[in-house]
Amino acid sequence: MQLKNVKNPANALFTERISIRKYDPSVKISKEEMSAILQDAMTAPSSFNLQPWRFFVIDSDEGKEMIKPYMMFNQLQWETCSAIIAIYGDMENYSYADKILSANVDNGLMTEEYKQKMLEIMMAYGASYTEERLKNSIFMDCGFVTMQLMLSAKSYGYDTNPIGGFMRKEFTEALGLDAKRYIPTLLLSIGKAAEEAKDTVRFSVDEITEWR
Repeated sequence: MQLKNVKNPANALFTERISIRKYDPSVKISKEEMSAILQDAMTAPSSFNLQPWRFFVIDSDEGKEMIKPYMMFNQLQWETCSAIIAIYGDMENYSYADKILSANVDNGLMTEEYKQKMLEIMMAYGASYTEERLKNSIFMDCGFVTMQLMLSAKSYGYDTNPIGGFMRKEFTEALGLDAKRYIPTLLLSIGKAAEEAKDTVRFSVDEITEWR
């Protein structure tokens, strides 16, 4: 085991990102800056580039009060953070295939002929998915964007903490979402840290890697 570190100094952001549970409640992130943080994170990869993630930013006093009962043991984060970002997966993400592929054509990234070919492949592939397989794919893609979201926030000078402990069914109902379509994957608290970062340890590569 070893203290968290990186070999390449260019990856210093990886070690600077820490999980924070207490934030400075006086710091509020503007809608414009939050949008920039999210937009940068959305460069993450996803299956067929369907980008199934959907964000719900709860940053108003009314919104935070609404979700308070469903935060379980994360009350300090809820109370002090600038916002809670709820990251959901859209079970109907394949319905956006034509729109996404058409945007590729508009930007000169593919021909109309290739677009039609890809659309047929994507729709056939999506139709073959069981509900469980689709959910697994969505959780994987939302994991990609969540990690980039944490790094994006840090590059803007903010800290985050992923929250898995919340009442998912009740939280989703409070947001007024269609529970069959939108799957809660994770919450992310975000704000300016009001506590000192603690060092953590990681396995070494040799401890967890096999070469074949």
